[in-house]
Amino acid sequence: MLNRLYLCSENHDQYADLLAKANLPNVILTTHIEEANLVLADPPAFAHQLEHAHQLAWLQSTFAGCDALLANPKRDYQLTNVRGIFGPLMSEYVFGQLLSVTRHLRQYQAQQVERLWSPISYSSLQGMHMVVLGTGSIGAHVAATAKHFGMTVTGVSRSGTPTAPFDDVVSNADLRTALSSADVIVSTLPSTPQTKHLLNADSLSHCHQALLFNVGRGPVLEEQGLLTAIEKQHIRHAFLDVFVTEPLGSEHPFWTHPAISVTPHISAISVPEQVMIIFKENYLRWVKGQPLQHTVDFESGY
Repeated sequence: MLNRLYLCSENHDQYADLLAKANLPNVILTTHIEEANLVLADPPAFAHQLEHAHQLAWLQSTFAGCDALLANPKRDYQLTNVRGIFGPLMSEYVFGQLLSVTRHLRQYQAQQVERLWSPISYSSLQGMHMVVLGTGSIGAHVAATAKHFGMTVTGVSRSGTPTAPFDDVVSNADLRTALSSADVIVSTLPSTPQTKHLLNADSLSHCHQALLFNVGRGPVLEEQGLLTAIEKQHIRHAFLDVFVTEPLGSEHPFWTHPAISVTPHISAISVPEQVMIIFKENYLRWVKGQPLQHTVDFESGY
């Protein structure tokens, strides 16, 4: 059977080149979405075309998050995402920011300009308590890095099932208790009906001057709830890489808030070479009629 593959990505040319070099059997590229039975796509870029994919049987997302596709009621195809490649990148982002704060690196940079020699006392990461929302591959990698720095790490998941390398894992029902002892909070959660506004004014009110990172999906965090939590000193500083609406509007209060650091969804980007390794493996499974890896459940959203 000849498979017709449609590409939809900001890295279209790079993927096309990688596909040509991969020399996969029984597949040709098509520019006509109506005739494609396979799609390799960035979810936000392809979402508006999904309804025209009449022959679609399998869609390989180039992202981990597929909420842009899941918003469409179309369900008559297999959806797979990419996993296992974002954990190191997320960890670099989280701990780059975290060490910059705890070691006062920005202040020292300013002091250097002034030729000022003025040591600032700091707190080590050793002994701090990190709470990671999401215990999948990304959350687990962040937890492993935290353990390297001597932190204790609690994971939060729907089931609360014990998972390595977390010291302990609690269910969403125990989120508030976990947050009450957190020095650092990291959300790696996807956007689902169950995770929407999980971090809100009420849950964040249990924090005590914690540092908050959102590197999963924007809707997990209630934006006004965060502002309230900062005002009431429950959250000391928030590092936000994902937002409900992207790009973040120029008039949004997050831009100028002194206790919020904004980055433009860059904590972990999809590298085509890494995505292609996953796609190639899945495609070879596809032609052999074998189960695909990293399937996304339409109901749970991940």
